[in-house]
Amino acid sequence: MMDEDTVFIVDDEEEVRDSLKMLIESIGLVAETYESAQAYLQNFDPSRTGCLILDVRMRGMSGLSLQEHMQNEPIHPPIIIITGHGDVQMAVRAVKAGASDFLEKPFNEQRLLDSIHLALEQDAVQRGKASKLAEIQHRVNRLTEREMEVMELIVNGMLNKNIAFELNISQSTVEAHRSKVMDKMEAKTLSDLMRMIISLRS
Repeated sequence: MMDEDTVFIVDDEEEVRDSLKMLIESIGLVAETYESAQAYLQNFDPSRTGCLILDVRMRGMSGLSLQEHMQNEPIHPPIIIITGHGDVQMAVRAVKAGASDFLEKPFNEQRLLDSIHLALEQDAVQRGKASKLAEIQHRVNRLTEREMEVMELIVNGMLNKNIAFELNISQSTVEAHRSKVMDKMEAKTLSDLMRMIISLRS
């Protein structure tokens, strides 16, 4: 079950939790329910794929506060906000904080299911990007301090002879470091290398 997409439901009303769980499981998805934001945080595992449905008004930490808290996590499931007390300000706040969708109770069940499918697609995309960035960072971490210096100057567009002058080393040494950088970064061309570094910094 840990490898399956899971819809995490956080709502302090048991009846709402149960009805949402039944709806989600009726289309073959896995659902887990939590009665509070704190309960969800205690069980939060960033490696688990899926999406998160949050009620706005709950005892203790509110849904919007939990949403904002999750923004501090390097990776977290896309969030769908639901509320029976919605207003424009809440919607704007939720969207600005990165909500995948915002639904007011009572909401159309199909609309919610469509939102869930969209959120699951978003999760797959963001995790794919995160995986690629982690791989690039792993390659960067293999570089020596001098190789890092050479790479920085390479991506800034400097020629080998200018790098040699900048670092007070021979041009042949620069060429050797450059070859090591390309090899360790698994870059076939300078464009490959620049795209990788830009993606890390964007």
